[in-house]
Amino acid sequence: MAQWDALVDAALARLASRNLLRATRPIALAPPPAPPETFAGPGPWDRAAVEIQLDRATLHQWLAEGGEATGQEEEVDEKLILFSGNDYMGLSSHPAIRKAAVKAAQEYGMGPRGSALICGYTTYHKLVEESLAELKKKEDCLLCPTGFSANMAVMTALGSVSSILSVGRKPAEGERIAVFSDALNHASIIDGIRLVERQQEVVAFVYKHCDMHHLDFLLSSCSIEKKVVVTDSLFSMDGDFAPLPELVKLRRKYGFLLVIDDAHGTLVCGENGGGAPELFGCENDIDISVGTLSKAAGCQGGFIVCSNRWKRLIQSRGRSFIFSTALPVPVVASVYAALHVSKKERWRRSVIWRHVQYFASLTKLDLTSPIISIVVGSEEAALRAGRHMLRSGFHVTPIRPPTVPQNSCRLRITLSASHSLDDIKRLVDALSPWLPDKHDEQTYVMASKL
Repeated sequence: MAQWDALVDAALARLASRNLLRATRPIALAPPPAPPETFAGPGPWDRAAVEIQLDRATLHQWLAEGGEATGQEEEVDEKLILFSGNDYMGLSSHPAIRKAAVKAAQEYGMGPRGSALICGYTTYHKLVEESLAELKKKEDCLLCPTGFSANMAVMTALGSVSSILSVGRKPAEGERIAVFSDALNHASIIDGIRLVERQQEVVAFVYKHCDMHHLDFLLSSCSIEKKVVVTDSLFSMDGDFAPLPELVKLRRKYGFLLVIDDAHGTLVCGENGGGAPELFGCENDIDISVGTLSKAAGCQGGFIVCSNRWKRLIQSRGRSFIFSTALPVPVVASVYAALHVSKKERWRRSVIWRHVQYFASLTKLDLTSPIISIVVGSEEAALRAGRHMLRSGFHVTPIRPPTVPQNSCRLRITLSASHSLDDIKRLVDALSPWLPDKHDEQTYVMASKL
């Protein structure tokens, strides 16, 4: 958007005049080996992504949680099928990812240990940034240690625009940035907004979850010129998508900066794994997209894809990026391999969505994503359901406050390309006491987390 480009350019010019612009200087490493081997279908390694084991002490501690202990040790199988992770593509156990990490560790150890602006940034980091920018159809990319730190860096850099342009004083309320945040955004977005709000750089507005009429009302009622809308693309606890096409229409109407957290959409959604924006055909309408490498990529880390001007600002003012040690080289090498595998093994995405359809056909639930939220109500009910799933051979963690509001405790289930149809059928059988009747509408309070 022209207004925001001009604002960021002015902020960059102000920083340059004070010698406060920072840039990474990559340490040269040998190019990665030839592209890793990929496969036409699942292999035995895929089961390692979903077959886990708990030790007996942990198992019985979990069973005793919530005060249902009988005093007698139960005989429960320690081997479980994992249905609560975020490794949607099943890449965490892929041979290519393992080999890439091992080879990099053998050659470089953990690599230079320092922040990206000091010595932690290498040509491997640069390669991954270029790959992610290409995947997301953005000009540039910035790797971060985690998805949480990436969101924090974006928010602090955003807030800094108003401070940089208000020389020698705190910005007046009309000079601040109005940030409009979905009520169910991730904690990292919320914490970033709270921080810059406390620094008197932004004014925060919370709109009802995915409610475009409420957002439109708030935007039209706000006299602050600089506006930003930030939302998760795929909500981690509810499994629903933000209405990106409607957000794009409002962006054209009001000229706000549109920032999304595509943590759960990246590599999962879209023909190429470009995420929710690719799925909804609006990649060019997203200004800044944050993501993680610890979910569908099966590795670790976070990233921000954006224009080059935004990258320069974030790496100069995003404190969680500036003051964090860069990702270790073996992790970055594994990410590079994971991105290649994701591109070649497209069948993994197809399997995920077939699993979603299969789960829906068994339960008659209306599902939109591999994240399935079975709301059971009270904390006690969630713990009881979690114990039942454990006894049935499944790792499904009960989700309770503060992650979700009171009386909306739930079983959060995630489907992976590594699951089998038999895994899903047995899971649904175990879930049957908690599956909502199709004729009974489940309602619960959806309180803002901000």
